[in-house]
Amino acid sequence: MEEKIGSAFSGPRLFRVEVETVNAFFRELVRTGLYKRTQGRVARQVTWVVLAVTMALGLYRMSGSLAGRVETVWRFGIPSVLLVVGLWVAYRVVNLPSFADFLIAVEAEMYKVSWPTRTELVRASIVVLITIFGLAALLALYDYVLWWALYLLGLKGE
Repeated sequence: MEEKIGSAFSGPRLFRVEVETVNAFFRELVRTGLYKRTQGRVARQVTWVVLAVTMALGLYRMSGSLAGRVETVWRFGIPSVLLVVGLWVAYRVVNLPSFADFLIAVEAEMYKVSWPTRTELVRASIVVLITIFGLAALLALYDYVLWWALYLLGLKGE
């Protein structure tokens, strides 16, 4: 019995599963079609834009750190190539079936949210601000009272 359990989890089989998963991922990266094209468009577009901006800012910083170390062609060429590859990978990632299904579900849930009106939002924001300032004043009062008590006991100097 132990031999059957041991052989079921043998190394080559697990390695084969990992290789198949990696191969499926890279096959997905070179596809051009969209998964469930009409569903979750806004969530996918916003996610792609956030990934693109993050990559662009990082590669801009990379370009700045390469200044004076390499030739201008390399300083702008390397980040440009990485940006193009990164944009394509981000485009494909938001269309991976598992991730796209997640984004589709997120967008569906966002449509179910009952968003507050402008009046409700202003009213709630005022309540939050008053609460924050009230708590800050209360903490300042506690701080002053404790400082004063320690000063009277001689444990705290001016």
